[in-house]
Amino acid sequence: MVKGGHGEGAESVDLLVTPGGVARFPAPRVATRDTHGTGCTLSSAIAAGLAHGLPLEAAVRQAKAYISGAIAAADRLDVGKGHGPVHHFHALWG
Repeated sequence: MVKGGHGEGAESVDLLVTPGGVARFPAPRVATRDTHGTGCTLSSAIAAGLAHGLPLEAAVRQAKAYISGAIAAADRLDVGKGHGPVHHFHALWG
């Protein structure tokens, strides 16, 4: 898994490299400083998907959607100083 969050451009494209090829997972880049924990959250979400029996690519796709939502909602938390955390509960806290 190669994360594209520190890249440039309008999209953040993560790559999943396997013996079968390279799968791209694009998402709109979100303008926020609140990105603390993105890598840990993404890997945990992938592991959770695998534990639920999803195939690897489906687990990554689901995890990418989850972390993209958590980043997009991060500014609503308004906690701490500097780079704040992503909003892990964005789907529950309407």
